[in-house]
Amino acid sequence: MMALELKPDALSSENQAYFEKCREKLGFVPNVLSSYAFDDAKLTAFAAFYNDLMLAPSGLSKLEREMIAVAVSSVNRCYYCLTAHGAAVRQLSGDPVLGELLVMNYRAAELSKRHRAMLDFSVKLTEAPHLIGDADRATLREAGFSERDIWDIGAVAAFYNMSNRMASAVDMRPNAEYHRQAR
Repeated sequence: MMALELKPDALSSENQAYFEKCREKLGFVPNVLSSYAFDDAKLTAFAAFYNDLMLAPSGLSKLEREMIAVAVSSVNRCYYCLTAHGAAVRQLSGDPVLGELLVMNYRAAELSKRHRAMLDFSVKLTEAPHLIGDADRATLREAGFSERDIWDIGAVAAFYNMSNRMASAVDMRPNAEYHRQAR
């Protein structure tokens, strides 16, 4: 699942239950979680941050958060995240073409003004964070995003930039199941 040979740690009862929930809901434990299992505290921190960003109440839909994950991962060429989150976009949107377009080049997709602004901001934050300015946030506001939504867009994009770099650092590989989902 990754290039490092780290032995799994004894997992807390909470993380054991989390893995069991993954098996029940998904049919497998995502390799990203298994990769963090060498250190129970790191797994707990990663899972808590992921769950907060991707599943907690937000002005952004689950699909929109997954779209950000894919656009950022496309810039970073993160094989793991493109495979896993591309599958999530296919599944949540019901549109396998949209999932593939976002993986390859979100600019080629027919997107709403809202989604185009969201992904343009996320990609700019990935490619040239020092160039983000008031005009970029104004564009998001004009597209209908609240101040909290703008925070969430930035937080999701930043998380996937970090996650992409870790996946690349350890050559993390996606579960085979992702390749078959929602096709």
